[in-house]
Amino acid sequence: MKNRNRTKHYQNPRRSLHAAWVFFLCCMAIGQASATQDRPNILWISHEDLSPIYGCYGDSLARTPAIDELAKRSIRFDQAFSNAPICAPARSTLITGMYATSLGSQHLRSETPVPESLKILPEVLREAGYYTSNNVKTDYNFSHEGRWDESSNTAHWRNRPDDKPFFSVFNIMITHEGPTNALRKTDTESLKEFTDPDQVMLPPYLPDSPKMRQIWAHMYDLLAVFDQRVASLLGDLEEDGLLEETIVFVFSDHGHGLPGHKRWLNNAGLQIPFILHVPEKYKHFVDHIPGTTTDLKVGFVDFAPTVLNLAGATVPEMMEGKSFLGEGATEKEYVFGYRDRADDCYEVSRSVYDGRYLYVRHFMPQLPYYQNALIFNKGGSYEEINRLRALGQLPDATQRMFLPKETELLFDLENDPLEQKNLATREEHASRVRKLADELDEWMIRHRDTGLLSEGIMMGQAKGRSVYEVARAYSRESYQQLLEAARWVGKVSDPNHLIPYFESGEPAQRYWALIALDAYVGNIESTMPHLKKLMKDAVPAVATKAAEIMVKRGTDPEAYEILEKMLRLPDEVQVLQAAISVRQLGKKAAPLLPVIQDEIFPQYAGTIWGRYKSWSYPMFIGMALDQAQINCNVAIDTHR
Repeated sequence: MKNRNRTKHYQNPRRSLHAAWVFFLCCMAIGQASATQDRPNILWISHEDLSPIYGCYGDSLARTPAIDELAKRSIRFDQAFSNAPICAPARSTLITGMYATSLGSQHLRSETPVPESLKILPEVLREAGYYTSNNVKTDYNFSHEGRWDESSNTAHWRNRPDDKPFFSVFNIMITHEGPTNALRKTDTESLKEFTDPDQVMLPPYLPDSPKMRQIWAHMYDLLAVFDQRVASLLGDLEEDGLLEETIVFVFSDHGHGLPGHKRWLNNAGLQIPFILHVPEKYKHFVDHIPGTTTDLKVGFVDFAPTVLNLAGATVPEMMEGKSFLGEGATEKEYVFGYRDRADDCYEVSRSVYDGRYLYVRHFMPQLPYYQNALIFNKGGSYEEINRLRALGQLPDATQRMFLPKETELLFDLENDPLEQKNLATREEHASRVRKLADELDEWMIRHRDTGLLSEGIMMGQAKGRSVYEVARAYSRESYQQLLEAARWVGKVSDPNHLIPYFESGEPAQRYWALIALDAYVGNIESTMPHLKKLMKDAVPAVATKAAEIMVKRGTDPEAYEILEKMLRLPDEVQVLQAAISVRQLGKKAAPLLPVIQDEIFPQYAGTIWGRYKSWSYPMFIGMALDQAQINCNVAIDTHR
């Protein structure tokens, strides 16, 4: 089954090739003088926030002449995926060849301590004699300093010493959700042709309004701008006589920067476009892939080992991905995905895909995808959804974004590419659900998925060592027990079943028992003695969650004192969890407003977005505290 997620249109707008690309085509037609280089150069041209909507994927609204012409001489991957539906964990996976959940780098904009022995892709290539350059985004959730020959907005293969093979990355940001939703004319001033909003086809989970059509059409125009950048970089290769010496990857970092895609752990958030161009002299690397299209399943975790294989470098044992090109290329049976904290919105969800069916398990199903948080109350598509929601004009598929999630989902992407029919509870799919669930369990345990520890616990334990080392200090049996506790969430019929976990000596088991209690909608009076005890737990993540539940569903005023204490901690990770818990209290957060306004928020205030101290934890702490105040009817200017 091919191209299962393509958007179909019935308009075929005229396409124009700009001068640089015409020049490139002519050079391709006559051929280039081949340099005497044994190892290939490798160029990554990546961009932000777009699903597979290039013209070569069958989308008639796309104006991508450069990419489409390249695709004729290349391989189009129809089963390529980011392992995470948001940038930082996706990029961490991409550059390390390791699942972000193994490193603990799956949370958006975190500062994860990684093993000293960790060598990311450019470091291994440098040792193998390659020149490495990155222009310019990193966003790995750990420091990139010293890991590239050059990482800056002027980085280019042209800066390398003579006769040295290169690995160069260009991250094009014009298609990011920011420009997509901002509708700035200046972003598309290089275009002569624009997408007609009347011709777009919106998915069922987005409301069909003039504003949403305008945003969706603008997304295609930004893609056209990206295509110009692709043509420019290919033109640089041609000018340097390197077209026949360079393997080119063109791909996105995850799905569209719109609701229902980015941040959503589903196919719409994970599937990416990926075009691989291999010059004639290196065709032996792809002799196992016939033709110009393939259904070979690949994930971001596989890109780094693949590049090392192409370069003839040794793949570090620590890397978890498998090369899909060259000698020893591996065809994988499953692709795994993950979604954890994004901005100030917690989530722990995991997925596994077998080539047709996508299975998703939500470990915090009580939290809707579309939370009451600043990130979902910004402009563009989010503003439009909120406006229509206030008018009662949202379609059912959009309204579901605001509701608690189903704990397990199964989608048949061959017959339901837009993921509207959950098959997980249907008897005829019971064996398939069990098989995929078992595969997911085994993957989480084998790789010591740090999502089972929670961000607060794993970072609290990673003092003087990496999160990776923290997770691997647990035995396989211990991790099975953590997963057992986490799997109670959404499945509790009697809260007393959680008591053994409340009393566990393992903090993560106590934490997951609290998450399960929070998700339980019945009477929890019988667990109140345990809740009161857990509010005084020595582990901040446990105490915070217990206090949050007590405020929401109990009567002990000491819960506010506990939350205030957590907000005063010097550890920003623990403060972030407390701030998120306070945000989730709604109007019940009012008793905490004086200390938030006078003492806590000023510690994290600064110039980022006119309000926050940095792009990492302080920003998300500030966002959570801002929304907590808004929930209590305090006017906050968050749009400076």
